Amino acid sequence: MDIKAPEGSLVGKYANMMQVTTHTPEEFVLDFISAFPPAGELVSRLIVSPRHVKRITRALNEAIERYEKAYGTIQEASEPKLLK
Repeated sequence: MDIKAPEGSLVGKYANMMQVTTHTPEEFVLDFISAFPPAGELVSRLIVSPRHVKRITRALNEAIERYEKAYGTIQEASEPKLLK
């Protein structure tokens, strides 16, 4: 499949927090956030099907396994706390 990337999209956006905002039988809503207390900013919202969420989860788990084999165990970071 030929996939085109709009100009500037390959630069990427930084997110250090992600939350599943909601889900229905048809979709999951994933919010990617750049959190720097005392505030955070929504970087991107992805809306994906449950079947695709399963594929994403599998792909991420496989990537983490490869990473940890090469660089060692990843220590999970604590969740950023935003002031309200």
